[in-house]
Amino acid sequence: MHLHILGICGTFMGGLALIARAAGHKVTGCDAGVYPPMSTQLAEQGIELIEGYGPEQLALEPDLFVIGNVVSRGNPLMEAILDSGARYVSGPQWLGDNILPGAHVLAVAGTHGKTTTSSMLAWILETAGLAPNFLIGGVAQDLRVSARYDPARPLFVIEADEYDTAFFDKRSKFVHYRPRTAILNNLEFDHADIFPDLAAIETQFHHLVRTIPGAGRIVRPARSEALDRVLERGCWSETVTFGPDGAWQAGEPDETGAFEVRRQSETVGTVRWSLTGEHNRMNALAALAAAEHAGVAAAQGVEALSRFGGVKRRMELRGTVNGIRVYDDFAHHPTAIATTIAGLRRQVGEARILAVLEPRSNTMKLGSMAARLPEALDGADLVFCFGTYSGKHALGWHPSEVLAPLGARASSYDDLDRLVAAVAGVARPGDHILVMSNGGFGGVHGKLLDALRERA
Repeated sequence: MHLHILGICGTFMGGLALIARAAGHKVTGCDAGVYPPMSTQLAEQGIELIEGYGPEQLALEPDLFVIGNVVSRGNPLMEAILDSGARYVSGPQWLGDNILPGAHVLAVAGTHGKTTTSSMLAWILETAGLAPNFLIGGVAQDLRVSARYDPARPLFVIEADEYDTAFFDKRSKFVHYRPRTAILNNLEFDHADIFPDLAAIETQFHHLVRTIPGAGRIVRPARSEALDRVLERGCWSETVTFGPDGAWQAGEPDETGAFEVRRQSETVGTVRWSLTGEHNRMNALAALAAAEHAGVAAAQGVEALSRFGGVKRRMELRGTVNGIRVYDDFAHHPTAIATTIAGLRRQVGEARILAVLEPRSNTMKLGSMAARLPEALDGADLVFCFGTYSGKHALGWHPSEVLAPLGARASSYDDLDRLVAAVAGVARPGDHILVMSNGGFGGVHGKLLDALRERA
């Protein structure tokens, strides 16, 4: 079958393309701005990429158009597809109908930590010799790719996003996956462009819960009022808890970051790694509980996590110049920003943290959570916020006003070069520059390292 994928360079749709190719389909695709690294991965697999959404792509005559959620009405190719009566389907539905049936699906849902927890879970299963299939929204250092598929393998780890499926299907993506094991890692309000309030997201999470079989397992934090409300609507599967008061617990880390893992109050081993923050310890517990449901003993899972190298764009050290370290992190929600800074603070002690933030997600651009930013950023010594007021990523609020409670510690910029010059101008040996954005941020990491080299 020939599939033509619209929005192919996004992480999910690009991973889906790789899976479809591995399943034996002919795959082509298009996107507005065909860009690496996904374009490189796709080209290496012999997948033809087309720049833009021109209606002339109908002439390819694929058996099916697979539509990503970046595509909306008014898209010229989509309008041509609708006018022609050609067959089309969303990416999540195609995956749910053609790849996942018969598999033991392990889905990782939650407002924060999906990519890291999915990567941890896939790595535990990989280390145990189970060679799982997976589709993850990032690249783990150890797994090397974001998606893998072998039809002969029964396990499939998938990052389960609550964002809507497509312009013609407003259900959350994860309702198409029908997992046997589901991690509900946490639940907060997000995606203000899609959901009016937290209750609406809770409804979607309960739709997911309704698809989990009685022989399945739900892994959830012991303390979460939002998830309590979700499961009070009905739960038909085994529920395993983690975190404070949970069946799976993490001890306090020592000076190296190592921590004990306890299951039902019994110590099963010590995770020894370089990752920071309580959030990563909670992610680890969730992954261990899910892997146990797939047959991996707790001690074996702990040993695997001690060799877990992390995920790109999750506190990823991009370079060091003159004793100044520059990190890249995907944090963009106030809770994630706060936990990321706290994790780095625990690691660096009294050293200065220079937080560089681009509020780029739809929720942050709308300003729904802007009032929480001063508290989220309070753990940093200096804060530099970047925002533009025109174009695709325009902010609907002014950082200088929102960050005023931070006083002289905070400054805002609408010109990237000025921001880079300001950060490089005040950075000194021993500082840690933490860049946080869920986008490319105009290559600011490289620009900062270049500016620091020039100063040095």
